[in-house]
Amino acid sequence: MPRLAALLLLCLIWAAPVCAHPPAILNQQAEKAVVEEVAEFRKVLAAAIEKKDAAALRTHYADAFVHTHGSGKVDGKDARIVSALAGDPVIENAPVTDLVIRVPGGWTAIATGVSPIKSMADGKTYSFRWTAVYVRIGDGWQLGASQATRLAEVK
Repeated sequence: MPRLAALLLLCLIWAAPVCAHPPAILNQQAEKAVVEEVAEFRKVLAAAIEKKDAAALRTHYADAFVHTHGSGKVDGKDARIVSALAGDPVIENAPVTDLVIRVPGGWTAIATGVSPIKSMADGKTYSFRWTAVYVRIGDGWQLGASQATRLAEVK
């Protein structure tokens, strides 16, 4: 009998993830609140870059953060923070148009926009269409990943 009980318990433990419920779909009011939270987090992140606050930046970027540049170069968290502290142009604090923040669930938000960025290579300013993925960590947000695609030169 104990063997049967142990087998039954093992089956229940194994099946539990299969029976788990998916995360709740946010209603419009909850989605709007998340959009506002992420918009505010973007301001906080930009302010930390402007202030060159390394400690704050370490908490604002996820440990697994990755950014793919328009050139194809890929940076991790540490390289991105070094670039931001050095004053290199980054999408995180650039002016933005066409900003849209989407919320596929309460734990993730996807922002897209277009920003003018001055090229370090040729000194010209180009528009970049970018995507940034934000993840909820505890009560706050972190930037989990971003990518930028260079468009036309800004005239």
